Amino acid sequence: MDARSGAGEARARRHGDPNGSERSRKGDHGAPPRQRPETGDAFYGALDLGTNNCRLLIAAPSPTGFTVVDAFSRIVRLGEGLTAAGRLSEAAMKRTIDALRICANKLAWHRVGRHRLVATEACRMAANGDEFIARVKEEVGLELEIIGREMEAKLAAIGAEPLIEAGASSALVFDIGGGSTELMWLEQRQDRHEIVTWISLAAGVVTVSERFGGVDVDKAKYQAMRDHLKPLIVDFAQRVRSGTGGAAMPAHLLGTSGTVTTIAGVQLGLRRYDRARVDGCWLTQEAIAEVCAELLGLSYGERMDNACIGRDRADLVLAGCAILEEICAAFPAPRIRVADRGLREGILTLMMKTDGTFGRAL
Repeated sequence: MDARSGAGEARARRHGDPNGSERSRKGDHGAPPRQRPETGDAFYGALDLGTNNCRLLIAAPSPTGFTVVDAFSRIVRLGEGLTAAGRLSEAAMKRTIDALRICANKLAWHRVGRHRLVATEACRMAANGDEFIARVKEEVGLELEIIGREMEAKLAAIGAEPLIEAGASSALVFDIGGGSTELMWLEQRQDRHEIVTWISLAAGVVTVSERFGGVDVDKAKYQAMRDHLKPLIVDFAQRVRSGTGGAAMPAHLLGTSGTVTTIAGVQLGLRRYDRARVDGCWLTQEAIAEVCAELLGLSYGERMDNACIGRDRADLVLAGCAILEEICAAFPAPRIRVADRGLREGILTLMMKTDGTFGRAL
């Protein structure tokens, strides 16, 4: 079963505004879109500031879980040059602050009453990460929280859990980020799936592409990426085997990242990215290998011209392919489900469940 046969499972989402909203990513979890409330505190906000992207979701509780009312995503490359310098650069911080100002305006306009704004690997690793967080508060008025790797893995798993196939005894959820990659082994416990073991690898699309090069990537460079990643992922697979009596074959894989959504879009032959067709679709390991080989055979310019990759991802996509192929090799489940959702949805779900509002109408 490939992405084409599973695409109909995804729910349609309405498009975001053209000025700063993420690609085809403004919609709901089954309910009609909502407008700005007449009174405050009706909406929740979740912001994920990663090594590569700045993403915001604003949502309201609804009978189906929650309804997304606004969304924003911008590639800011906060971690650009971080591997070599150990610090966030001034240019990267300025780009990010510009994006965060848009987020602050959206939170204010929608009168968001409860929010959680998190920063991940770039701010964790940078020597001036705490200084940057303080600067954001002073210049933008947003209080960002640098979360640990365990919390990042937990939130990503919560956000993606609705796409784990019903009845699956186990699943490997993975999130290929800009600066790190999280792998979570989940097992079914009564009526839900729980994380049994997890790992956060200090390897993401930005760090790997900066180490090996992302523009002119030939077969030798691509294999070097995979050789670098393989022992890190194999070690985790061995840990899973030791904890599961020798089994490391999940019912299926579930990927929540720009890498897997991009590969799904390419495999579907989309002329422009369409979240409604990608979120929830299925890929086979063979389809992933074919798309990765196809992208490796393209020039940098040809990757830029692909509607599902574009200029901002052209130098990162092959690093993501290398990470994904090594995950597939270590956990050779025949099917991989694609999730255009993750950490932000996990934040929203956790906040609403804590408040007792998840799945309730306003």
